[in-house]
Amino acid sequence: MVKEPSFRESVDIMYNRAVECIELPPGLKEQIRTCNATYTTRFCVRLRGEIRTFIGYRAVHSDHMEPVKGGIRFASSVNQDEVEALAALMTYKCALVDVPFGGSKGGLCIDPREFDEHELELITRRFASELIKRDLINPSQNVPAPDMGTGEREMAWIADQYTQINTTDIDAKACVTGKPINVGGIAGRVEATGRGVEYALREFFREPHDVVKTGLTGSLEGNKVIMQGLGNVGYHAAKFLSEEDGSLITGVIERDGAIYNANGLEIEAVRNWIMESGGVAGFPDAEYQENGAVLLEKECDILIPAALEGVINIANASNVKAPLIIEAANGPITAGADEILRNKGCVIIPDMYANAGGVTVSYFEWVKNLSHMRFGRMQRREQEARNELVIRELETISKVLGDKWDMSSNFKEKYTQGAGELELVRSGLDDTMRGALQSMRALWHEQENVSDLRTAAYLVAIEKVAASYKAKGL
Repeated sequence: MVKEPSFRESVDIMYNRAVECIELPPGLKEQIRTCNATYTTRFCVRLRGEIRTFIGYRAVHSDHMEPVKGGIRFASSVNQDEVEALAALMTYKCALVDVPFGGSKGGLCIDPREFDEHELELITRRFASELIKRDLINPSQNVPAPDMGTGEREMAWIADQYTQINTTDIDAKACVTGKPINVGGIAGRVEATGRGVEYALREFFREPHDVVKTGLTGSLEGNKVIMQGLGNVGYHAAKFLSEEDGSLITGVIERDGAIYNANGLEIEAVRNWIMESGGVAGFPDAEYQENGAVLLEKECDILIPAALEGVINIANASNVKAPLIIEAANGPITAGADEILRNKGCVIIPDMYANAGGVTVSYFEWVKNLSHMRFGRMQRREQEARNELVIRELETISKVLGDKWDMSSNFKEKYTQGAGELELVRSGLDDTMRGALQSMRALWHEQENVSDLRTAAYLVAIEKVAASYKAKGL
């Protein structure tokens, strides 16, 4: 029986496969591959009349650029190998999308569902303090963000804890991203990763040569999509693809099973059902399958694993029928499964690119915090005034021409509205996702030893990281 590689082993295997395609000194190859440092902390919190001990990690994979960047996840499965593998992916991800951060990741071995809000706050603040006093949370050195099991609430607690410890740091809000807007967050951050998945697919479908490789045709409209995981990332990706691009979300896989409807599921209704009942079981107008993993093997046009690592592995990869897979989660396809799928002709849009929306918008938030000014504040009204001048001239022309010509419906309202923070964030994210895929395409189409997008993504990232190290004298 073939041994399934671990998540960390999968990342190393994929790195090694890519790095063989370029010439780098052996020492530099190893420097880029390995994790620079990992801090492990054990701390105590008094809860419910007893002392509880917790273990947490913060890994710094590469500091070729500083600060380093990466989320903090709360999950009972958290371990050092996982955190270090995720930190490595953060390095490559940031480099790929031209976000000037090194890679880091943190984790706390905890099931957040076992604690109430007050208890979680006590635990989060204590963990944050352990990291803060070693500069593993710092606006100029290490900037965390939300991840599995964490969100805006936890980031607000961490930011406040940093501010209480570093009372004179004017840039304190930049110590963490993914905060609520009222404490220094940025519009569009909550849905950023899901929005990035949508933009990645849009850019993929803009190139007919790429689409042909999947056997699909046309645009995203009408394509049948199966979602694995309807958390923050999966929900927003599914919502945008169905509402804005006309895709049919035919299947949703969750913890308690999966639901399927060939005519498409209404995502808001599914989301509300999950929030109320805790799962997808019993959702009306859909087929329920207790073993949700079976739906990974069902026919569809696009499969989007948006939850955990390793859901597509050696055991089920040969049965996956989707011609196009986009990895919205980190590491949902193991190295062994990746090889099986590639040999079948399946096109995979890799995680380090597909889910880079979160870190991209986190970068925008960090810049906003350092500038102490929201995006759009200086130019929005000036832009609206200039656009209004154009509208007045067009209205004059319309009056002269009479019935021969008039402005289209809603043109005036749409054109005169200047870009606010949300519009600018979306524009920046769209530009980032387009540019990154274009750089991957160049290698995929032109370099003979690059047979897939994952290898192309690794190569783009590795070459940028290597250039940074060389500039430092290595």
